[in-house]
Amino acid sequence: MRYRQVGMMDNCEWCSLSEEDRRFLVCESAAWSVFLSDEQDYIGRCILVLKRHCSSLPELTDDEWSELRELVCKMEAALKAVFGAAVCNWSCLMNSFYKESAPDPHLHIHVRPRYDHPVTLGGNTYCDGEFGHHYALHKSAAIPDSDREEVFARLKERLSR
Repeated sequence: MRYRQVGMMDNCEWCSLSEEDRRFLVCESAAWSVFLSDEQDYIGRCILVLKRHCSSLPELTDDEWSELRELVCKMEAALKAVFGAAVCNWSCLMNSFYKESAPDPHLHIHVRPRYDHPVTLGGNTYCDGEFGHHYALHKSAAIPDSDREEVFARLKERLSR
């Protein structure tokens, strides 16, 4: 198992985010950054990204684990309060990194809020048709930019309290 102490990896997308990539930063801690996902197939879907390059969960320090637990609690509370999520699904799959000839994974975790009721944003209604089942792999992730901006603003405001 490879372990990298600290720092950036030149060819890692997560280590070299541009200001535009960081535009949807919802909140952060000392070790983690939380971004609203480009894919809003589940309203409020976010990605928690470890700030240092690290390949797997067992490589987390005690402090990183502790902060992750705090963020999980904070994110679930926010998603339930802001949008009425019934439950949140958490995943750390890392599979796409291993499609490369020389995989160099960067630890990140997806949170997919799940809804037992429709969520309305900007006059548009979104339904979780698979509620109570595993999330859909190829569900439409396209929502209007104005709705994505509203999701971002509402989450950011709640998480800044």
